[in-house]
Amino acid sequence: MTPRQSGLQQQVLALYRRALRMTTAKPALARPKFRLFVHYHFRKNAAISPRDIGTVEYLLRQGIKQVDMYENPSIRDCHLTYDMLEWARRNNRR
Repeated sequence: MTPRQSGLQQQVLALYRRALRMTTAKPALARPKFRLFVHYHFRKNAAISPRDIGTVEYLLRQGIKQVDMYENPSIRDCHLTYDMLEWARRNNRR
C-alpha cells in the first residue's frame, strides 16, 4: 500500500503530467527538447525537502506560469542550456 500524498505533492505531480502533455502538442522535431527541459527542471528541484513548503509553493507557482506560457501554440521551440545538455548526457537522456 502506498502512502497518501499531500495536497502539495498532488499539485506538483499534476503540474508534471500537464508539462509532459504539453510537449505532445509541439512540433515533432522540438518534442525531445521540450521533454528534456521538463525532466531537467523537475529533477533539478527534486532534492528540495517536502517540508520546505515555502520553496515548494514558490516553485509550483513558477512552474504553473512557465507551463502556461509554453502551452501557447505560437511557441514552437525552446532553448536548452549547456547544463541541461550535460545533465542529459550524464543521465543517458535523449
